[in-house]
Amino acid sequence: MIVFDEVAREGHEQVVFGHDKVSGLRTIIAIHSTALGPALGGTRFYPYPTEEAALADVLRLSKGMSYKAAAAGLDLGGGKAVIIGDPRTDKTERLFRAYGRIVDSLQGRYITAADVGTTTADMDTVRRETRWALGNSVVMGGSGDPSPVTARGLYAASRAVAQKLWGNPDLAGRRFAVQGVGKVGSAFVQLLVEARAVVMAADAFPAVLQTAVDKFGVIPMQGDEIHRVPCEIFSPCALGGGLDETTIPELNCAAVVGSANNQLATEKDAQRLADRGILYAPDFVVNAGGLINVYDELHGYSKTRAMFLVDSIYDATMRVLDTAERDGINPNEAAERVAEARMRDIGDLRRFRRSGDDRN
Repeated sequence: MIVFDEVAREGHEQVVFGHDKVSGLRTIIAIHSTALGPALGGTRFYPYPTEEAALADVLRLSKGMSYKAAAAGLDLGGGKAVIIGDPRTDKTERLFRAYGRIVDSLQGRYITAADVGTTTADMDTVRRETRWALGNSVVMGGSGDPSPVTARGLYAASRAVAQKLWGNPDLAGRRFAVQGVGKVGSAFVQLLVEARAVVMAADAFPAVLQTAVDKFGVIPMQGDEIHRVPCEIFSPCALGGGLDETTIPELNCAAVVGSANNQLATEKDAQRLADRGILYAPDFVVNAGGLINVYDELHGYSKTRAMFLVDSIYDATMRVLDTAERDGINPNEAAERVAEARMRDIGDLRRFRRSGDDRN
């Protein structure tokens, strides 16, 4: 892999490689865009098989954060960080504090938060070395676990899809197949059950699935079958990349609305869904609730304000679906157009420098 070729391919601004010999920290921070504001994105702690795989993932994820922030109407750019290692065995105070020093060296160009493999407690440790860490615990002045808020945004997007497809946002009686009932998936299931939807679910971990069955009364399904289950909305809420040339022909749904990042294996898969007549609500639009929630911490967290902004995901989803219908393109392409237009039109304001300290 030629690093500069990879960075240039998607127009990234900066990539930082950090290392701490004592703790064994190996981290990569990718800043895709600061056109709209500082780059905000979570820290993924994952046992990547190679450094090349880690770099490819952080570049892909950071670009997605730029689009997510822009589509949500936030004054944020896009970035992401990965820490190479096993979060079950490699976490130490030294490692996260060393990571915090690396984040701090960027002086606010990159703001971090929790992601796969990291928690609010981890962000509390990072915060001891930098103020550029959000998603902290409530006792530390943060907004706490973002999972229920992400689920709330997903619920709002599902209502928008229902309105688009059936002329009514009510989800009562609608059949959902939810793939993954972890923190976000289970919170989403709870909202669906409260709305009197019919929920079928699967998870890679039997104990997690059983908890959802016992707590919410969902109908359990096999993990490798859940995408084939007849339903109205399929909700991938586990790992990304599950919608591809093999699985898309097997879908038995009217729409896809899920919280998983990067659900499409390739950009061509968006058109494959459209060709099948399946309405796809782009993941970076519908799963922005967590980002919106931690973004509000920058202004002194107000739950009322944050929830109001999260509920606006309904409007953001409708805007994308209306654009797709008007322009005769698939929703993923429409969402990218909406995000790129905002980065272009609003990002241009950055040339009006307010003072010598205005570096964003």
